[in-house]
Amino acid sequence: MLLKQLPLAVQQLRCLSSATAAVTRLHRSVYCRMYPTVVVQPDGSTINIRYHEPRKIIKLPLDLSTLSEAERKSRMEARKPRKKVKIMEEVEDNFNAKKYMKYIKKNK
Repeated sequence: MLLKQLPLAVQQLRCLSSATAAVTRLHRSVYCRMYPTVVVQPDGSTINIRYHEPRKIIKLPLDLSTLSEAERKSRMEARKPRKKVKIMEEVEDNFNAKKYMKYIKKNK
C-alpha cells in the first residue's frame, strides 16, 4: 500500500550495497564495453575489476617513502638495467696431429 503512494522514481530506487552489486548485474540502460582485469596492489593482494581497456593485469606502484632504507635500496637496485657481461674467449690451438699418427691404421 505504501509503495503505491510513492512516486514512480522513488519506487525504483534500490538499496545497493557491496553484497548486492556482486550478486546482481550492472543496472544501466547503456552498457559500455568493459574487460575483466586483475589489479595487483603493492602488498601483493589482487582484485578482479572491469576496465575500459583490454588489459590482463594492472600493477599499482609501490610508495618508496613507506619502506625502510635497506628495502628502498634493494628495490632501486632491482629497477636498474643489468649490465651485459661480454665473454671474450681466446682459443689456444696447440693441437699436434703428428702426435696421434701412431693410432691410425694403414690399409695395404
